[in-house]
Amino acid sequence: MSKINTPDPLYRSFDAQSLLDWYDTSARVLPWRVPPARRKRGILPDPYLVWLSEIMLQQTTVPVVSDYFSRFCQHWPTLKALATAPLEDVLKKWAGLGYYVRARNLHACARQINRDFSGIFPQSAKE
Repeated sequence: MSKINTPDPLYRSFDAQSLLDWYDTSARVLPWRVPPARRKRGILPDPYLVWLSEIMLQQTTVPVVSDYFSRFCQHWPTLKALATAPLEDVLKKWAGLGYYVRARNLHACARQINRDFSGIFPQSAKE
């Protein structure tokens, strides 16, 4: 049993492996996730999809994001596609999610990654 290293006695006895096992059998299916069985076979999540979901999920519920996420990815399936899209188009597709600064920052970041890293997310903090 792996334990969490903390001075708090409530958490010291926490069985992290049980939580991970529960996740493997009970994780919600979400379009940006790779299911646990596929991860165990070495299939990793797409950094673009995870990043996009993280931005969308800020201040927005999972059910709302799931619908927008799917439509967004149909329109811009790759970071390069998003980076080269006009900002006005991105803002139109974002309509209804609110907090439009997220869409502006998402687009600006996509453009920077496309320009500075050839459309590939950096692999380390140093990059």
